[in-house]
Amino acid sequence: MKQFLITPAAGKRLIAKSLVKHPEIEKKLQSGTLAIIAGTTNGYVAEEILKTLGQENDFSRNRFFRGVALPPGAPVNPDGRYADETGFPGDVIISEGVWQKGKTIFDVVDTLQEGDIILKGANALNLELKQTAIYIGHPQGGTIVASLSAVVGRRVRLILPVGLEKRVNSDLNHLAVKLNQPGLTGPRLLPVSGEVFTEIEALKLLTGADAQLVAVGGVGGAEGSVWLATDGSGAKNAEKIIKEVSSEPRFSL
Repeated sequence: MKQFLITPAAGKRLIAKSLVKHPEIEKKLQSGTLAIIAGTTNGYVAEEILKTLGQENDFSRNRFFRGVALPPGAPVNPDGRYADETGFPGDVIISEGVWQKGKTIFDVVDTLQEGDIILKGANALNLELKQTAIYIGHPQGGTIVASLSAVVGRRVRLILPVGLEKRVNSDLNHLAVKLNQPGLTGPRLLPVSGEVFTEIEALKLLTGADAQLVAVGGVGGAEGSVWLATDGSGAKNAEKIIKEVSSEPRFSL
């Protein structure tokens, strides 16, 4: 058994490198549509996928999000959103292997067919129950509510890349009931069913190693980090891939 420290940024890169190898995503890069909804983790995913297609030159992760959590004193609007909203590039929509630049999930959601894929990040993860939930700030529910019309209505596949840093202990359905009550302020919470994809699933797909969360935290740039213990025949390969992503610089705006 080996133990590894993974920073939030390294975890995002690890998830991204793994999703490139996801068998269903590989299929969609040849035929059909893959919709990568903007978000910080999905920025890494889009970067890696576009590299495999040779179409990464015009992509930047810098504004590939609609909302982010920032520390006190950061430039935010009264509603908590990042103050600089210029330069949003749209989501990354790939149809028949070609990036449809400038399009968003709202442009294509009604045309998605059974077996097409939507990648959407999450804000909360209950690791034990395999639950994810998404913070909702938009009065119409934002990108996830639009996506669910295709996921539930037409069996479009939903994959939820989410770092272990976003873990919570409570049942997310119970939390949503509390946060979504009339009269409260702040974001709402929407539990969502789909394929949950963390650093644990990433290591399993890339190396065959079984990983377990054993400790968390750090300082001096390791804040939000997780310690994973790996076991199985792929543990040695896990060490190699984690070394490749370990120097990933922290996300910056």
